[in-house]
Parts: sequence; C-alpha cells; structure tokens
Amino acid sequence: MYEYNPRLRREYGLSSSIRLFFEAGFIRISANRPNFEMAKAVFTLKAGSGYDDRPEEQYHFPKTYLNQVSRAVGDYVVYYEPRRSDGRQVYFATAKVEKVVADHRRPDHYYALIVEYLEFDQPVPFSVGDFYYESILKKDDGSTNKGAFGRAVRNIPDKEFDLIVRTGFAREINAEVHKAELSKGFEEPQTEFVRPIIEMMVNRPFRDRAFTNAVRLAYGNRCAVTGLKLINGGGRPEVQAAHIKPVAKNGPDSVRNGLALSGTFHWMFDRGLISISDNFEILINETKVPDQAKKMLNKDMKLILPNDENMHPNPYYLKYHRENLFASDSSI
Repeated sequence: MYEYNPRLRREYGLSSSIRLFFEAGFIRISANRPNFEMAKAVFTLKAGSGYDDRPEEQYHFPKTYLNQVSRAVGDYVVYYEPRRSDGRQVYFATAKVEKVVADHRRPDHYYALIVEYLEFDQPVPFSVGDFYYESILKKDDGSTNKGAFGRAVRNIPDKEFDLIVRTGFAREINAEVHKAELSKGFEEPQTEFVRPIIEMMVNRPFRDRAFTNAVRLAYGNRCAVTGLKLINGGGRPEVQAAHIKPVAKNGPDSVRNGLALSGTFHWMFDRGLISISDNFEILINETKVPDQAKKMLNKDMKLILPNDENMHPNPYYLKYHRENLFASDSSI
C-alpha cells in the first residue's frame, strides 16, 4: 500500500477525498505526476435498486466502480435511466460530483456527493436510429454493446457529454441563442452563438428557466394546491415553480424538490403559511391564511401530483419545509 499524506494535496492538487481511491489501490503516485485524470461519467440510476440514492445529493455505488467515479470528482456526470423495471432508457439530468465518501454502514460501498443537479427539459434516448450518444455502447457491427451497457458507471468523452447535455437542454439553449442574436442587432453579420455548456449550466437564470419548464411540464401547467390552469394571451402558463427546500439553503433544482403553484400560493408556501405532509395533504396555518385563500384550495385538501411517480415530491424535502419553514413563525 502506498502512503498518503497531505503533501499529495499540495503538490498534486488532489482533494483529501482522493485518499479513498488511493487506499483502494486505484491511484498510484509516480515521482513525476499522478496518473489520475478527471473525466466525465454516466451514472445509471434505477428505481428500486436497493442503493441509497438521492440523485440530487448523493449517488450510492459499490467498490467495483470506485475507479470510474474517482475520475469524475470535480467534474460533471449525466444520469441514465435503464430499461430494467420499465425504465425509459434515457439520459435525464446532469450534475457535478463534489467528492466521494465511504459508506461506513455497508462495507465496500461509497457515496458520490452531488451538487448542481439539473434535469433536462427533454429526456435524451441512448440512441437515435443507428447513432449512439455513447460510442462505447455501439459495437463495430452496429449492434448494442450489452457488456458496456451493463456497467452502472461509465466514463465518457467530453464531446459525447456535451452533445447529450446540449440535446437535453435544446429548448433553453435555443432561447439563449435567440437572445444573443437579438442583442447583436440586425446590422451586424449573423454568426453562430455557442456558449460553453458548463458555463450555461451554472448560470442561475438558465437554471431557473430549466427548473421552471421541468416543473410545469411535470404538473401539466396546473397549480398543485388549487387545480387552476391559467394560460395568458401569449400562450404562456401563469403557474410558477416553487422550490420546496430553498435554493438559498442548498435546495436542488429538481422536480422532486419542486411544486407548481400559482403566484399567491407560491408566496404563501415560501413563507411557511402552507406546507405538504408526507401523504401529500395540504397543511395550512389556520391563523394566517385568509378564508378567501382557503376556499381556493383543492376540496379534498390533497396535492395534485405528476402522473410520473418518479417526479412526486420527495419526503426528504417536504420534511425540511415543514420543520424549517412551516413550523416557524413566518411573517406576512
């Protein structure tokens, strides 16, 4: 076993979390430079897998994939939903791997800690005709490489990652291009505007638009607590996207951390005047919610949920809202 010490971090720029990979034998340090290079990756995520996944914040995996995950620390990944258990066979989100920690309850298992999670505005299939977004998944004879497909974590070249993400955010990227072209004016020669995809993904306005579009789509442009579906004269839905756990408290831009709410009830939800139980019942602050607002709520006091169960509010975030916002003395 090679010795790890803080000098490695100073001289090679490795974070202390890399110690896990070093001690597991996946990293060797030479006299000149480390053989560790960052690389983007595909993380396969399947409902009911038995792993302790919360894709917005953590990805649980066995030691088998420690080498592949180690290369993604500090870099970005895309999430893939496989066919097993009626999966969609699509890439559906992107995120950044902040670090890796050991799972002390389950031997030879680890957690990749996740930040900057963001769902695509349109899922991306793994192939279109005979084109595969991941070249490793296609054999020379044109058939699918089932062996590669069976790996839950796969490193991926930057160009392939970029294409998947740009396809997933095509609607938002087209809006960015249109905005840039308008800002140039009509007298200047028209040139293609292509902003680096990572730069766009960390941009707060871009993330807000992507989050809003994803939540609206999941809830069918309908307010989850009143059932109202209002479309303005320009064909734009009036319903807003509310974060259950606020962004200011590191709440992720995930549909599972979102609710489609009309403006008034979005305001109330953010201030803790209303909340949601784990059974998706609407909870209200009886002393602060006006009677007129109470009358607008769904008659059964139940939340209107997305058709896709994978997009239902996560109890983890609902609990956070109840304990930190709804339970507090919010002011109006």
